[in-house]
Formats: sequence, structure tokens, C-alpha cells
Amino acid sequence: MGKSDLGIRIAQEFGGEIINADSRQIYKLMDIGTAKPTLEQRNTVPHHLIDIIFPDEPYSIALYQKAAGVIISDIQSGSRLPILLGGSGQYIWSLIEDWSIPGVQPDSVFRQQMLLQAGESGSAELYEQLKNIDPEAAAKILPNNIRRIIRALEIFHATGQKPSQVRQKGKLPFPVLIIGLTAARDKLYELINSRTDRMIESGFVEEVKGLLQKGYTLDLPSMSSIGYRQIGMYLQNEITLEEAIQQIKFGTHRFARGQYAWFHLNDSRIKWFDVFDDIKDKIHYTIETFLREISSAE
Repeated sequence: MGKSDLGIRIAQEFGGEIINADSRQIYKLMDIGTAKPTLEQRNTVPHHLIDIIFPDEPYSIALYQKAAGVIISDIQSGSRLPILLGGSGQYIWSLIEDWSIPGVQPDSVFRQQMLLQAGESGSAELYEQLKNIDPEAAAKILPNNIRRIIRALEIFHATGQKPSQVRQKGKLPFPVLIIGLTAARDKLYELINSRTDRMIESGFVEEVKGLLQKGYTLDLPSMSSIGYRQIGMYLQNEITLEEAIQQIKFGTHRFARGQYAWFHLNDSRIKWFDVFDDIKDKIHYTIETFLREISSAE
């Protein structure tokens, strides 16, 4: 059972509404490569923060945190259950831990300098800079995620403080139940490979071709996502389709491994369930127990 199906099932059973916590599903026109819920699924229960901006529009964790916070309050005021659904660590923890996010405005000059440096020396050199400045922040960023590396360096450049220290944590005024889906690594890779093949069969190449024809370039943050960049390189005759597919699979494997930097299996706050087990009743019982305990404590 995938996240989308599980989220919809929970929303139907407990009177909930889904708030997207996937940093790629916020973009319009990017459906297949982001594994976005179908329109049919979205019509089943209310979904929020999907298709909110075009691929060339800027967005930030601060904007997401503010928008999602308002939506959560609205859902709760209607005596319904807010369900945060997705795998983007910064989006999720910024809400659950009530981060105080630094108000550092984008510095286009600094970013261009960093991009030029990355172009000359590679992203590894910038990543080493960040590790020397703030090992804690670097540990939560994949070494090839140039956009997030530069953002962390930008915060340090503007404030003189470590990004991990500037971003303070708070405490939410309501209890939270965190459910995580996991699988053995070999089985997880099989799921990733199968999903990649289905994306190609569903018209992923045509989706990327349409985006490029509309003028969206591969250097946009949205288009740098795993899958879009590789298919774009294929369409620009830089690699073959077979090479693009293999790079997508391997890149997603790396991304999945990197998720453990955000969601630790030994984090006592997270209730983990193996997707290959019969987990429907177990998850239902876990949520039911959680809500009953909240109700009895009021």
C-alpha cells in the first residue's frame, strides 16, 4: 500500500483531509514524475497544497509552513482530522517541530557565484564547505542536492550563523501521531524500479517534453528533481532513454537512502509499518487508539 492510497483510506475512515507534504507535488503540470494523486483520488477526499504554483515560480519552506499551518487550523476548526502526507523531510518537520525559519531573502548574486563554483569544481566542493561550516546541516542534505547546499551556505553567508542553529524548534499546541512506511532495502529498490517503469509507460517522456516546449528549463529548481532532469537530458540528446531510466532508478535509490537522515527508524516518535505486511488493520487500530487517548485527555 502506497502513501496516497493509505492517506485516502485514513481520511475516509476518520473524517480527515489531506495536506500535501511532497515538495514536488506543489507544481502544476508535473504529475507523472511526482507520482501525484490522480484527479479521481483527489476527488475522493479533500486534498490541499497540490498544484499551487507553476514550475518557474519560487517557493520556500517558510511559505509552505505558513500555508499548511493555516489549513491545519481550518480543518481542526471543522472538527476534522488533518493528515500530513508526503516524504519531504523539511516540509514535515518544519510543521511537526514548529520551526522558526530564518527570514533570509534569496541573494541572486551569491547564488550565481556558488553555481559558477559548482560548475567549475563540482557540487562536492560546496558540500565540503558546508560540512566544515555545519556538519549537522550537511548530514541532512544529499551531496548532489546543489540547491539545498547553496541555500544553507546562503543562510550562513547572510547571518554568520550555522543553518542548523538559526532554525530553532518550537512545540505544537496539539498532539501528533507520525506513521512511517518502510521496507527491506532490496524490496524497496524493486518498488522504485517498478514505479519508474510505470512512469515511463504512463507518458513521463511526453510530460517532460511538454514542459520543455512551454519554456521550462532544466536549471529550474522544479526541473532539477530526479526524473525530470534525466528525461530532459535524453530529450536534448545528451543520453539515451535507457541511460536516463537507469539514472532515475539509481538516483531514487540514493534519495531513499537519504530519507533515513530525516526519518530515523529508531525515532520513538514514528510508528513504523512494513509495506509488505498486512498493515491496514494495524494502522487503523493505532490511529483509533491515538484519537481515543486524545479524547479522554480533554
